[in-house]
Amino acid sequence: MTKKLLILLFFLGSCCLHAQSPVWRTNMDDAMAISNEEGKPMLILFTAASAPSDLQNEVFKTADFAVWSRDNVVLVKLDLSDINADETTKEQNLRLKNAFGVDELPEVCYARASVRKNKTTFTALGKIGYKPGGAKYWISESNSILHPSDTE
Repeated sequence: MTKKLLILLFFLGSCCLHAQSPVWRTNMDDAMAISNEEGKPMLILFTAASAPSDLQNEVFKTADFAVWSRDNVVLVKLDLSDINADETTKEQNLRLKNAFGVDELPEVCYARASVRKNKTTFTALGKIGYKPGGAKYWISESNSILHPSDTE
């Protein structure tokens, strides 16, 4: 009986951990559709294999970030070093990186997008890179970008 209970607890625990994992979109068209449908801005992470992992480890892999992101943004990860991406996607990601003025990787840009007459227009809300201080500090800084009237 105890063995069955332990197996059940292990299974439920792993399901709960998996349920808290943020869902990162890699297709910009899908992310824009979800963003507009849910009325949430996109958090666009520009990264590469050679980028430092501080932001990933100290912010994105935390339960605080998982809960905050689920309620506030649509997550988009654009890996500029992805060798499996097709040429069109690579070009699109590079154009977006340049359009948002991303200089260092990893960096996050907050934006909304609209499509009118088959032309996509992005409205940049702000950007943020890695900041020491943990997930709660980073989330607070992000909230000040997303909700500037709340901080005044």
